[in-house]
Amino acid sequence: MPPQGPDGAWAEVGDAEAAEALAQRTVSVVVTHYEQPEQLARTLAALGRQTRPPDEVVVADDGSAAVPRVPPGVRVVRQEDRGFRAAAARNLGVRATTGDLLVLLDADTVPEPGFVAAAVRRVAVLPELVVVGRRRHAALAGAPLDAPVEEVGPRRELSAPAWLDDGWARSRDLRDADETSFRFVISAVVACSRWFFDLVGGFDETFTAYGGEDWEWAHRCRLAGGVLAHEPTAVAWHDGPDAGAEPRTWAPGEEDDRALAETVAVADRVAAPVSGWRGLLRGPADLEVLLEPTLAGRGLVACVDSLLAGLPRARVVATAAQRELLGDDPRLAAEPSHAALAGPRLALRLHRALVAEPAAWQRLARACDGSAAPPAVRLGPAEAPWAELRDLRRDRRAARWGLDAPVARAGDAGGFRSADEVTLAAWLGGWAT
Repeated sequence: MPPQGPDGAWAEVGDAEAAEALAQRTVSVVVTHYEQPEQLARTLAALGRQTRPPDEVVVADDGSAAVPRVPPGVRVVRQEDRGFRAAAARNLGVRATTGDLLVLLDADTVPEPGFVAAAVRRVAVLPELVVVGRRRHAALAGAPLDAPVEEVGPRRELSAPAWLDDGWARSRDLRDADETSFRFVISAVVACSRWFFDLVGGFDETFTAYGGEDWEWAHRCRLAGGVLAHEPTAVAWHDGPDAGAEPRTWAPGEEDDRALAETVAVADRVAAPVSGWRGLLRGPADLEVLLEPTLAGRGLVACVDSLLAGLPRARVVATAAQRELLGDDPRLAAEPSHAALAGPRLALRLHRALVAEPAAWQRLARACDGSAAPPAVRLGPAEAPWAELRDLRRDRRAARWGLDAPVARAGDAGGFRSADEVTLAAWLGGWAT
């Protein structure tokens, strides 16, 4: 059965259940590579020592000058060298696979013998699960290519990025994942089902510079109703230090051109807190507002003005008549976008025209945030709510498996009042609330 309970329920999958499911699944490993012959040889040798051998291994080459040399049975697929295109290379590699379950590795990341088994064991039971393994760091250059990495790695260990270990620890290995936890998924050590990979559309191939494509993909997986998990026993060793100090959290003056480009690329695609734009009207909106078609007149105008004062990056879906009344504002739209996985995370349906100060709207928009938050919140009576906020990922998962949409809990209606009870002049003048 797919995971339908709290996101942390994946941890309840037992060894026997996982083993039985895994015995019925095939596993494909995709190794992304560019001009790393020694590191690739070490990683492929380690894949040959797995306690659960993969059923197929595909090397996805991002345009190396020469065709990578691989052992018998390993396939190589290639794309031309047009700069850093790891996202496209991974997709190319996945398309060449036939397995039920996917494991993604980078050529410079060497798995310990139990890596594949640990990474896919729960995915075999829960097809919406996205598992990130534990990436450790070591100076492996010069070590024999066939030396057991579980022995060589600890002797040559380098420091690992503290922000990643801290994120896994604070979230209890992502049992308490929330809307910001996509930051703790790294594509160098990740596993998922092929079905779910195809469902979310793979990696975004418009990423053509280092970094960010894993965050965007993990965020999209979560928007699709996926469940994130960290498996600390799925250990792989990255040859060399971390590529950057505390990614996406540089101190003032330390954000170089590459870091700036990465930050902008993510913000233009991911609207979630901590990564999306806070004020600029670019990139997707985190919240989409759907106006009841019957809303009209001064109440409608006061309501939308009130809402956008508190939530300036919201996208508001309105009828043609409503848009004519509201005027030319780029945040107004004719059609909802929340069916798209690259779209908003939250949907707010307004059944009544309401006004409130910005803090009240902001409080409402945060009502579904956090790992323990309800999937939906309503204002007003259950039989005739004034407004309802929904976490779209929960609705998508329920719809996928033919379940009823989660029931909305009562939210904090403090500070809200009917916009029809005030004049527009009173609202604009500041004496209406």
